[in-house]
Amino acid sequence: MLPVKLFTDFIDLNNLFGHGSKVLAAVSGGMDSVVMVHLLKSAGYNFGIAHCNFQLRGDESTGDQEFCRSLAEKLHVPFHTINFDTLKYGADEKISTQMAARDLRYQWFEEIRQESGYSVIALAHHQNDAIETILLNLTRGTGIAGLHGILPKNGALVRPLLFLNRGEIKNIIDENGLDYVEDSSNVSVKYARNKIRLEVIPKLKELNPALEQTFEKNLQHFRELEQLLAQRVAELKKELFVYHDEEVQVLLDDLKKLEPQRLLLFNLLQEFGANETIVDDLISSLDKHPGRIFETQRFRMVLDRNTLIITPIKQAQNRGTLIRLDDRELDYPGYKLNILHDDSPLIIKNNPLAVAVDTDLLIYPLTLRAWQQGDHFYPLGMRGSKKISDFFIGEKVPLHKKNEIPLLINGNGEVIWVGGYRPDERYKVSKETKKVTIFELMKTI
Repeated sequence: MLPVKLFTDFIDLNNLFGHGSKVLAAVSGGMDSVVMVHLLKSAGYNFGIAHCNFQLRGDESTGDQEFCRSLAEKLHVPFHTINFDTLKYGADEKISTQMAARDLRYQWFEEIRQESGYSVIALAHHQNDAIETILLNLTRGTGIAGLHGILPKNGALVRPLLFLNRGEIKNIIDENGLDYVEDSSNVSVKYARNKIRLEVIPKLKELNPALEQTFEKNLQHFRELEQLLAQRVAELKKELFVYHDEEVQVLLDDLKKLEPQRLLLFNLLQEFGANETIVDDLISSLDKHPGRIFETQRFRMVLDRNTLIITPIKQAQNRGTLIRLDDRELDYPGYKLNILHDDSPLIIKNNPLAVAVDTDLLIYPLTLRAWQQGDHFYPLGMRGSKKISDFFIGEKVPLHKKNEIPLLINGNGEVIWVGGYRPDERYKVSKETKKVTIFELMKTI
């Protein structure tokens, strides 16, 4: 007999989906997913079956696919399937075969969910999977989030079998005479998860035969602790974060008062991509000279005199924007650049956002980009060159603003103009100038 009541109670308790929902069941053909679809059918839910053939086990993979097709026909539900070249995808993306299979299946499940109008994607993870996940995370290193195991619901992903352990699922299979397929790779200990399942957990069960029940209680404690931390971090963001357009500022004195400092700071900065190394380096720099810069993939964090300033990294600034001879306007992060060619030797005065230069000295394509280490120019009105970094210091440009200032670069690599500040002496309009080109920046934010 199937535990339908326990199944529906768990679904309702965790608000996984309603009886009117359309459920996409991810089915490998193994014991777990077979029990899940039989429970869905017996409980009267509207569902379809999705199966991925990763083409990693030859005829065995094809056999699993056909089994799932037959299972869908037997249950009279829609069937979705796809064949993946998993090894090629893994090689192209430079990731492991397991990670490739994971990425491929979740991407495809979501595509089918949206295309076919399914509300949720049901996965057949159970209590033992949650234990394996925690042990893996502990082995590799984890924070509190890695201790909550597998959540019953995460966005459109739901796991309605988390009320069962592996032994209970095996009993359901045997008692109800349910057919399933066995994945031969599940007995290979070359995969870390299999090694934990086959070698580590049996030893732990010798110490505690009720391991699954103990872990389930621990998981509840960890989840509640995670909720408590999330609430505290949300409160701190409201108290400490000051927003200026895309910029976030936090007083260093407030960061120094955090307790426990490392835990709270890590969680405060996690949304900006900060990892443990960045957090440790930042903490060690709080009482040192200002000027340290920390970068994640998408954000830059600058330790100013008394403030941590966080700004998004605008990729176009780093790459630079090419300017061709026939261009008349173009966009640059935070600005629009207008370009005008004129036959009269105009000189721009009292407008730092515009400059007139000698057209004959320009070598196209020009580039508009952020400053780089080693950049230098000959500031208008001065003899000799000056490093851009030193020029910024002299102009008292805040550290976090330096990368937002556009530099106009000639085709020979020379700086023509520090946008909004100073043109280069070498490109000024003179008595010999026959034609000028005017560049004008207009702020868009």
